[in-house]
Amino acid sequence: MVVVATLLGLTLALRSGAAPACAAPIPSQHAAAPLAPAALLAPPAAGTVGKGKATFYDSTGTDGNCSYPTAPAARLYVALGPDEYADGAACGGYLDVTGPKGTVRVMVADQCPECAPGHLDLSREAFTRIADPVRGVVDVSYRLVVDPPLTGPLTFRIKEGASQWWFAVLVAGHGNPLRAVEVRHGSSGNWRAASRQSYNYWLIDSGAGPGPFQIRVTDTRGHRVTAAGIRMTPGQVQRSTVRMYGGTSGGSTPAPTASAAPRTPSSSPKPTARASARPSPSPSTLAPVDVSASPAVIGAPDGEAVALASSSPDAGPRGCA
Repeated sequence: MVVVATLLGLTLALRSGAAPACAAPIPSQHAAAPLAPAALLAPPAAGTVGKGKATFYDSTGTDGNCSYPTAPAARLYVALGPDEYADGAACGGYLDVTGPKGTVRVMVADQCPECAPGHLDLSREAFTRIADPVRGVVDVSYRLVVDPPLTGPLTFRIKEGASQWWFAVLVAGHGNPLRAVEVRHGSSGNWRAASRQSYNYWLIDSGAGPGPFQIRVTDTRGHRVTAAGIRMTPGQVQRSTVRMYGGTSGGSTPAPTASAAPRTPSSSPKPTARASARPSPSPSTLAPVDVSASPAVIGAPDGEAVALASSSPDAGPRGCA
């Protein structure tokens, strides 16, 4: 009778669609940040003063989710939570953060997966400018800096593994967050819109040719410049002679407003997430750059790319962040 009852129970379970219980998934080595709706992902807005709290951390050898190979001047940087990091849209922008002891200007260089909106995770050096590190957590206010002073021209770094069939470039030294990056091979042909990845490289999945390239950069304030002579030299930082704004070399023109373009998923691995949001005794391997405050300008290779100032927007496809 027991056997019959067991068989009958199994038969009823199969007929009712019941399935055997699955094993619990193996937890990830790193805690993943909860995904926010796309509409809620946005960097701090110009003209808005945010209120929140600040903690600090020491880099453990990673270069941050924004992929900058070196820390900004005086190691003054900040990691934002997923909502304000906004899939990399905040990278390279600057915040003025005010705490109990004063105000410090920091560059957005990293993401803090566990940080809620309004929680700023500062570098130790930045935190000591606004509070006593013994406190650990302090109340702060912060605002986005519009058109911060630039310390040099734009730099470009073609990602390792890039070729004429797969193109990705990191743009630095732009001051304001970026809105769009476009690429064309040589000095003619159509502009091709690159899509920003969450690790701050701009990707053209099908490639942009063997180079050299013209790269047109537009920031969130409408400044647009074009640099020419960018070579296919993966892993090497190339310093142009064009500034995003306010300089005598090159120039900028207002860019028309465009609607957001869809992003293409990347097959490239993302940088390792930050290890901790709290202070760590481990020294950082990020070397400071020898420039004055505000935007970090990364070192240049032998030779410089030629700057080409845009006098008017060229026709062609545009990508938006």
